[in-house]
Amino acid sequence: MVFYVYILLCCDGSFYTGYTKDMVSRVRLHQIGRGARYTKAHKPQNLVYFEEYDSRSLAMRREREIKKLSHQQKQVLIDSKIKK
Repeated sequence: MVFYVYILLCCDGSFYTGYTKDMVSRVRLHQIGRGARYTKAHKPQNLVYFEEYDSRSLAMRREREIKKLSHQQKQVLIDSKIKK
């Protein structure tokens, strides 16, 4: 089973990071305000980044790593994926 770590760009310019096994459903939940408390207050605008993992534990570990990054470091990560 594949798990995803993802970053959403919110309308206020902030980022939300999470993990899921069903990307389409999870992003949809965020968009309708039922995905997470943070995305209720900071409406998600776009899915800007994601990575795939073979296990839930690896995805969770990577999610924690990304959440510790500064806003600028997250932007560099997103930009590096776009340029590839």
